[in-house]
Order: sequence, then C-alpha cells, then structure tokens
Amino acid sequence: MTEALIRLRMNEHDAHYAGGLVNGSRMLDLFGDVATELLIRSDGDEGLFVAYDNVEFKAPVYAGDFIEARGSIVKTGNTSRRMEFVATKVIALDKNGKYDSTATVLPVPVVVCVASGTCMVPKDKQRGEQLG
Repeated sequence: MTEALIRLRMNEHDAHYAGGLVNGSRMLDLFGDVATELLIRSDGDEGLFVAYDNVEFKAPVYAGDFIEARGSIVKTGNTSRRMEFVATKVIALDKNGKYDSTATVLPVPVVVCVASGTCMVPKDKQRGEQLG
C-alpha cells in the first residue's frame, strides 16, 4: 500500500475565524497535497482529484497547532485511485499556558478530520511501473 505523510504548523494566515480558528477547508488543502504525492509515487504524475465522497470534521484546529495529514491509496483501478485520509493534531498551543507561546506535544494525537475520495491518472500519463 502506498502511503504519504506531511506535517506542518498552522499559522495566523490559516486562521479564518475568531480566536485563531482555522477553516476546515485547510485540511482539504493538505489532503490534496498528500494525494498529489501519492499519485507521483504510484504513477509518476500529479494526476487529478476527481471527488471527495466523505469529509468529517472532528475537532477544531487553531493557528499554532501542528497537523499531520496522512493518506493512502486503498484501491487501484485502471486510471482511478481510491484514497483515504486522516489529519491529526500532534502539538497544540496551550491557551492556558504561562506565555502566549506555550505549546504541548499531545500524548495522543487528536483526529481533526477524516476523508476519502478518488483521484485519477490518465493512462497515457502513468509511468507503467509501481513505485513504493
């Protein structure tokens, strides 16, 4: 199974709502980047994201949080690639901390979003060999 992972910190530019709350669509941006890496690894081409068939927002994300977005190809068709994604918060700013910059590595990552969808790579753009 081909898998990919990215980790990044949400910043003030990602915050869209009061209190530094990040718009949920930012998680979909991350999943799109993970999907692109998965397609490059499996087919040698960026491919196209066709559709999400499920998206569930599970917990809030704030500016300053570190998010890991993971994805895997769970089914391969002729040109389609079915994928599943999960985003977890691994570090969070401590809003009750002594300083504004106090943060906590979470002992158990918090699932903030899960999704699944389908991407495709046109046959003529596929590398022809599967990479790990």
